[in-house]
Amino acid sequence: MRVFITGSEAGQLHWELLRTRPESVDIVGVSPRLDLYDAKAIEQTLAELKPDAIINAGAYTAVDKAESEPDKAQALNATAVECLAIAAQALDARLVHISTDFVFGKGDGSPFATDAPTDPVSVYGQTKLAGEQALLRILPERGTIIRTAWVYSSHGNNFVKTMLRLMRERGEIGVIADQVGSPTWAHSLAKAVWQSLDVNACGVLHWTGAGVASWYDFAVAIAEEATLLGLLDNKVIVNPLTTDQYPTPAARPAYSVLQLHDTWEALDMRPPHWRSDLQTMLKELL
Repeated sequence: MRVFITGSEAGQLHWELLRTRPESVDIVGVSPRLDLYDAKAIEQTLAELKPDAIINAGAYTAVDKAESEPDKAQALNATAVECLAIAAQALDARLVHISTDFVFGKGDGSPFATDAPTDPVSVYGQTKLAGEQALLRILPERGTIIRTAWVYSSHGNNFVKTMLRLMRERGEIGVIADQVGSPTWAHSLAKAVWQSLDVNACGVLHWTGAGVASWYDFAVAIAEEATLLGLLDNKVIVNPLTTDQYPTPAARPAYSVLQLHDTWEALDMRPPHWRSDLQTMLKELL
């Protein structure tokens, strides 16, 4: 299978996709990387490479900055997805698109099913939802959306590595305790992406680490596990904060846990608990 992966090779998911690539997959690409803001480049590049499948790991992910740059977020998160879907349709190729828990709103405190009503509370979430809708409209039989959340890796920039840096520098930090979700190791997400292609999954899937946590819980676990591994040699105090104490330009959903059971059945695989994945990832930093 010839597969084209969008997004920067420096990105954590792109990196994990490359290192989890099945032997049966041939990664095809260009240098420099494809500019997803350029619709003509998308059409021409994919027409030349003729991949059997496309994995869209590219996105505008600056959640707060999107509030002041809605046009850029729309171009990358929605318009580019539409262009990729049109190109995939012309090639009779599959398209796997990575989306987000931010497409949901307040909910009722229960994990969001794949068909739960969407109600994004930020520009980022709104543009990601628009990308989903474009894909499902254009590629209803060969398009796959994988929503995920709280992604981290030993590669690239993410919450885990930021927390480790702050914990070393300060010894005491404050972290939001009233936003709940599910941390996701990008390595696990990458394997789910490859599995979705292998089983020809279609439609909307959810993939995160198993279990739930607040950002505060996540940070406490990072401190504890990193100390056990010797990545931290100083005592760290993690203080819980409320969202009101840490205002941001973009609103965040207070509860964005994704229901995973349908995806487990569709892919015939389950993720480990998020804390187990965190332990494994931190060992890569040794």
